[in-house]
Amino acid sequence: MTIKSIEKQNIVDEVYEQIKNNIVKGVWKPGEKIPSENQLSSMFNVSRVSVRSAIQKLRAVGIISTRHGQGSFVSPSFHESIVNNLIPIMNLSEKEFLDMMEFRETIEFKCIDLAVLRADEADLDQIGKALDKMMASKDDYKKYSSADFEFHLAIAKASKNEILYLVMKNTSAYSHYLEELNRVFGINDDSLQGHIEQFQALKNKDAAKVKELIRRGMEENIVKVRQRMNGS
Repeated sequence: MTIKSIEKQNIVDEVYEQIKNNIVKGVWKPGEKIPSENQLSSMFNVSRVSVRSAIQKLRAVGIISTRHGQGSFVSPSFHESIVNNLIPIMNLSEKEFLDMMEFRETIEFKCIDLAVLRADEADLDQIGKALDKMMASKDDYKKYSSADFEFHLAIAKASKNEILYLVMKNTSAYSHYLEELNRVFGINDDSLQGHIEQFQALKNKDAAKVKELIRRGMEENIVKVRQRMNGS
């Protein structure tokens, strides 16, 4: 069995690759149960959140299946020759991704500036509740993405500018963008930690910090998007 410690960067992708490689090598054969999330977490020295996201990606492409109360199993129909074609496809072009970055830097960043000045306790409570939903939905990218959108929308609402809020609320491309990122790249500790830090910076009335955290995340994501589109 091939096991190596995984560095923090691209944790979910690395866990995904290591599990997939062990299946390809026959360590875990078609129909066999793979180790539990706790065991995989210890084996790879990563969190259960990262393991769960990697398993979700493997399940999405049909490499493994999960049985309630029993665990995860290598798909009986798994075949090594097709494994490299089972990588989730990003249904978002690089141009669309860059357009969304510009949208966020133009509209969302202005909402952040205003929210720092105008947010009251009720607004902060709503943002915090959305963050709690994200933390509770770490193993379901659709629910996590919905809560992720709620988080950013609650910040827009806290701006107290109804037009900016409605623009954010009615931009369906934004929620699609978040769901695609979480579906293809999985949900990892860095994503959650980044949102926790954004919330803390907002409470500290530090708009520059909130925007810096979002911009950093977008820059990291564009690198991953380009790598995925280039097949690397």
